[in-house]
Amino acid sequence: MSHGDLTPMNVLAREEKIVGILDTGSFGPADSALDLVAVWHMLEKEQREVIKDTLDLGDVEWRRGAAWAFEQAMGWVWYYQHSNPILAASDV
Repeated sequence: MSHGDLTPMNVLAREEKIVGILDTGSFGPADSALDLVAVWHMLEKEQREVIKDTLDLGDVEWRRGAAWAFEQAMGWVWYYQHSNPILAASDV
């Protein structure tokens, strides 16, 4: 199973450690590339490269993870435009 929406807004942290996950209603069948969404939303380029190298990911899976993150970010723009304009304008 994959969270499918593991973005900064759904992660609770304390003292730089993850202490909880919100919005678990979007769990679904796992695509391993979905697990990379958090990497794209939360880490800088250098940190992402460490993850890619450590997990020994190929370019296809890596790009699918980027595509999932991009798809979510694009959805925020229209989905939250009126209900949460700050989120819609975010660069996360």
